[in-house]
Amino acid sequence: MKIKAKLTLGVGLLFLFIILLSVLATYYINALNKDTQNILVANYNTLDYSRNMLIALDEDFSSQIAIRKFTENLAKQQKNITEIGEKELTENLALDFEKLKLNPKDSLQYLRIRKDLTDIMLLNMQAIQRKSDIAKHTATIATWWIAATGTLCFLIAFILLVNLPGSIANPIKELTQSIKQIAAKNYKERVHFESQDEFGELAYAFNVMAQKLEEYDSSKLSKILFEKKRIETLVNNLHDPVIGLDENFILLFANEEAYKVIGIKQEDLIGKNAKEIALKNDLLRHIIQDVVLATDNKNVIDNKPLKIYADNKESYFNKEIINIMITPTGEQISRHIGYVFLLKNITPFKELDFAKTNFIATISHELKTPISSIKMSIQLLENEKIGKINEEQKNLVESIKGDSERLLKITGELLNMTQIESGNIQLSILPSDPKEILQYAVNATKTQAEQKNIKFEISCPENLPMVQADSEKTAWVLTNLISNAIRYSFEKSTINLSISSNNQQIKFANQG
Repeated sequence: MKIKAKLTLGVGLLFLFIILLSVLATYYINALNKDTQNILVANYNTLDYSRNMLIALDEDFSSQIAIRKFTENLAKQQKNITEIGEKELTENLALDFEKLKLNPKDSLQYLRIRKDLTDIMLLNMQAIQRKSDIAKHTATIATWWIAATGTLCFLIAFILLVNLPGSIANPIKELTQSIKQIAAKNYKERVHFESQDEFGELAYAFNVMAQKLEEYDSSKLSKILFEKKRIETLVNNLHDPVIGLDENFILLFANEEAYKVIGIKQEDLIGKNAKEIALKNDLLRHIIQDVVLATDNKNVIDNKPLKIYADNKESYFNKEIINIMITPTGEQISRHIGYVFLLKNITPFKELDFAKTNFIATISHELKTPISSIKMSIQLLENEKIGKINEEQKNLVESIKGDSERLLKITGELLNMTQIESGNIQLSILPSDPKEILQYAVNATKTQAEQKNIKFEISCPENLPMVQADSEKTAWVLTNLISNAIRYSFEKSTINLSISSNNQQIKFANQG
């Protein structure tokens, strides 16, 4: 339980019992006061009225003063009837008084009146005794409840007095001793509180602090500097540019390759804000823009090559962004502390790719000339003016003609492929029939489909509009898609191809 909760519970209970004690005392004091008032107001007044009537009776009753005095007290008594049987006694007294007024010399009537007054006084004296007993009982109960409540208050106060100072002072004392040990560089000191209150949280925080101080103390400055030099040497000997930023985009380190590529000196780069430098340096802006715009801390590899002029030539680099995450000592949640940008030099691979593309383009271009000569020779052979050929020769010519057509088509496609890779492809946009484009692609993949006994079902509406497109290049795209459909279809299956028109657009679809 928390210390605050303990204090609130203990002091709160004590406060509640004090309020209860006050309420009980007030209640029973009012009850005693009420019982006392009943005695004083009711019975005492009757005794006083009866005493006055006895005094008047002992006086000369023939005088009007004594009669008037008796009459006044009798009237007061008639209004002050509070006990059972007192009304009948008062009525008898009034009758006897009336008889006495008629015959003042009747001594027997005097005795009757005295007896009536005595009975009334006795009745009220008994009531006083009874009410006095009630008041005593009330006082006894009040004493018991007040004593019990006071005892509980005392016990709670005693428990708080015994336990509370120690529960607060002892942990503080132990924590003070531990702090003194830490101040004396004894970083192995730990505080062990089993409680789950504020002192337990304080002990946990203290132990984490001591653990970190122990780690810092055990690591020597020379060792740290040596490791720093080692890392700097490793980074500087990398052949790829490396740039390090903290979480606020402050440049922490960069190797020599990075300085060459960016074109900025070390003193103008390290310790500066990368965003501010990027405003004047296009290359640095392009390098960090992915991190600036990113919404998460995931590692990113940019497969799109960066074209950079470095070492007096155009170089190509792939960018990789590494987000640095650490978990501080004593904590459980990882924290992002910066970025490392690694530019991988792919210039040799790019040069090989260019060489391959140029080689294919050259071979394709060089092959077209002899193939064209072969086709021209075949046309001359087919001309009867030069001379007739027999049936077997004609079959050979047809075979050579078909092979030359295929070779010419292959060289043309190779040449187009090199144009695509170099980004110099030329499109011939002309009005084209969508049906003819699809049929061309189907014919190109017919042999591949026959090997798996796959059939084509083509559905398209009549009167399709012409489209503006390069029919040959569009057929290449469709051929590639249909080839994939054949490759991933089961044997003896059917591929459904369709053409539809919607909102002045033509849609080619594969439905199976």
